[in-house]
Amino acid sequence: MANTEFLLTDQKDGVLTLTLNRPKVNAFSLEMIAATQASFQQAGRDPQVRCVLLTGAGNVFSAGQDINDFRQQNVGFRYHLLRTYNPLIVQIRRLEKPVLAAINGAVSGAALGLALACDLRIAADTARFVVGFGGIGLAFDSAVSLLLPALIGLGRAAEFAYTNAPISAEQALTWGLVNRVVPAAELPKQAFAWAAQLAQGPVHAMGLAKRDFNQALLGNLEQVLDYEAYNQDIAGQGAEHIEGVQAFLEKRKPKYC
Repeated sequence: MANTEFLLTDQKDGVLTLTLNRPKVNAFSLEMIAATQASFQQAGRDPQVRCVLLTGAGNVFSAGQDINDFRQQNVGFRYHLLRTYNPLIVQIRRLEKPVLAAINGAVSGAALGLALACDLRIAADTARFVVGFGGIGLAFDSAVSLLLPALIGLGRAAEFAYTNAPISAEQALTWGLVNRVVPAAELPKQAFAWAAQLAQGPVHAMGLAKRDFNQALLGNLEQVLDYEAYNQDIAGQGAEHIEGVQAFLEKRKPKYC
């Protein structure tokens, strides 16, 4: 597969590595989301791809949606989500091949949803997990409202959504948010080794197991994504979001009261 400007691809030993590459924080633009969607679509069609490894360039996995890029589109939140993150999350869950996220640094917002939608997660010891939406007065998207409490419990998910505090790699491991934590310098090597091991396994059976997990635990995924888009549209028109974005752009703490 050919590289694009914002998504680097490499295929080796049955593993398709997708590297989010949009400095400084690998925030998603419309073009970057489209490239990621296209790569997952191709991964599903290519029998030589037996595992997908998703990571970020540099020392950040991804800060989620680029606010400025979204504002330039001049569209509603629901319209945006129905064409971007919602189908991408569904693609990841429907891909009947293992998908491993290598969390190389901070991850937040929609990118957190992408990481949680993957089958497995390996994190650098420097990784941080931030829900992010409340920081700019928004409701969830990218199935975070479903996947985060499914992994760490409703109480913990509510705490970190409401406070926007970071979850450390160590805490993420303890709570089951990630499967493994390794030293940052070793992450690329260890993540690829794990992905290559998965690629050598019974991928068809893994795909059927993924179907089972989806049916047993995530049967309402598409309904949740749609409801998130509805609620984010409401939040996006509110005064809290306006203040949150203004504070973000001015690099100050928002004043919500």
